[in-house]
Amino acid sequence: MSYILSWQQKSTQNTRRPTVSKYTSLFSQILKLFPRDEFNKHVHERKAERHARGVTCWQQFTAMLFGQFASARSLSEVTNGLKSCEGKLQHLGIEPIPKSSLAYVNSHRPSQLYQDVFYDLLHKAQSEAGTWKKPFGLKKKLYSIDSTTIGLCLSMYDWAKFRRKKGGLKIHLRLDHDGYLPEYAVITEAKIHDYKMVDKFPIEPDTITTFDRGYNAYVYWSEMCEHGASFVTRLKDNAVYEVIEEMEIKGKNILRDARIRLTGISAAQKCPHELRIVEYYDEEEGRAFVFVTNNLKLAASTIAQIYKERWKIELFFKAIKQNLKIKTFLGTSQTAVETQIWTALIAILVLKYLQLKSKIGWALSNLVALLRMNLFTYRDLWAWIDKPYGTPPEPLDSFQCEQLELQF
Repeated sequence: MSYILSWQQKSTQNTRRPTVSKYTSLFSQILKLFPRDEFNKHVHERKAERHARGVTCWQQFTAMLFGQFASARSLSEVTNGLKSCEGKLQHLGIEPIPKSSLAYVNSHRPSQLYQDVFYDLLHKAQSEAGTWKKPFGLKKKLYSIDSTTIGLCLSMYDWAKFRRKKGGLKIHLRLDHDGYLPEYAVITEAKIHDYKMVDKFPIEPDTITTFDRGYNAYVYWSEMCEHGASFVTRLKDNAVYEVIEEMEIKGKNILRDARIRLTGISAAQKCPHELRIVEYYDEEEGRAFVFVTNNLKLAASTIAQIYKERWKIELFFKAIKQNLKIKTFLGTSQTAVETQIWTALIAILVLKYLQLKSKIGWALSNLVALLRMNLFTYRDLWAWIDKPYGTPPEPLDSFQCEQLELQF
């Protein structure tokens, strides 16, 4: 009896095999934005898998990122969601993760690993954002700095004491207005005041940074002057200064434009540089605002526009809280909470990157909702973000199925 199958028999068997899509799932293609060699390099540098047993950092990262996109409300939803899609993730070397194991690694592995992954993806997104037009024709790069507080239950998160009966964290963020990308982030206890964090943000020459009065620190103003960077903020009501020169008023709703020097007891020592105040009447608010800047060249109306552009960072905080899991947490330890925050920032970067690559104008909420429903749909990711309602690709023939299996 011959054990060699004829060509006809092989052909018959192949035609009975189920066909597959030309592409892997959308979630699998999103994971390809994170090269494994770079990821493993960070794992090695952080010693994140030292004494590790079973669950790898890549499995942890995949699970937490899935939790963000799937809007999972618990560790059970994360692990069960991945378990139900096990066959669609096998080619990535991902196995189902027990709930207890995921809870353990979230609490014991350094969250700084995902901070490194965040900055890797940021560089990729910035390369796309660089092609976008700058706000109202600015030639310099514009940043905004602000913070948002995340309330925590003190009885569960006793390490995050904020007030007598309340806990919390703060995310201090710098937003790059080229593409509105989160460019730099620092996570602290909620009781840390904003102005104490200004030295954490790097000063880049030939840039403009805008922030509210919470970040008013005269030493920081002086450092920006010395480094050739500009800032725009609101002047405190109790600021003491002398007027060097009243400048000609140009532009609609500009009430005053003057060059000044701080004369307060400590202010003059901390910031001896010449500054400029611009008083602007906001018709929508029905009141006047006084801005202070070290930029003496831009038009007064542009100074007012720059500060108004600061509102984009408030919209960013609103978007991330509404669309991602950043207000409720899947673990109670500080490391677990920080890991979830960094994966949320990574997820928002992925969404921003998809927006920048797409040819259609995605609203972030629509992109999040539609992606959640299609995470394991077999479509080309870059075709999907341009035509999300398009026809799925034709299935492969039997020979192409075998070739695809061999690749994995």
